Amino acid sequence: MNRLLSFLFHQGVLDEQFLQLQQLQDETSPNFVSEVVNIYFHESEKLLRNLRALLMERELMDYKKMGIDLNQLMGSSSSIGAKRVTNVCVAFRVATEQNNRVGCFRALEMLEHEYCYLKNKLHELFQIEQQRDLAAGVRYPVQN
Repeated sequence: MNRLLSFLFHQGVLDEQFLQLQQLQDETSPNFVSEVVNIYFHESEKLLRNLRALLMERELMDYKKMGIDLNQLMGSSSSIGAKRVTNVCVAFRVATEQNNRVGCFRALEMLEHEYCYLKNKLHELFQIEQQRDLAAGVRYPVQN
């Protein structure tokens, strides 16, 4: 687990905010980080769908609405320490401020790529953590 976490920091996928999030987890809430991150994934996927839908509108692109969705995604990404996702949101926002449709499409593709990479790596991290804790005798509630 530490090797994967170090790798994610070294690659700039995560930043120190993720460590601060981990510090909030304790024996009274052993799933705190994974629960917060799962809420982040759920909300982020809605925002990504909204952004894609806004970009697909042929007649009039609502750059202001895209900016609002990006601000929300940028804030939540930053709060869990998703550094590369946050950085792509910043670039995407610049494209919306410039009403740059092509730049927005490129930024969305990068954003979706970085988001999927983050999601896969954090799921891998949580699986390793859960296996380690199960081996140590820690019990997790069953999630549906």
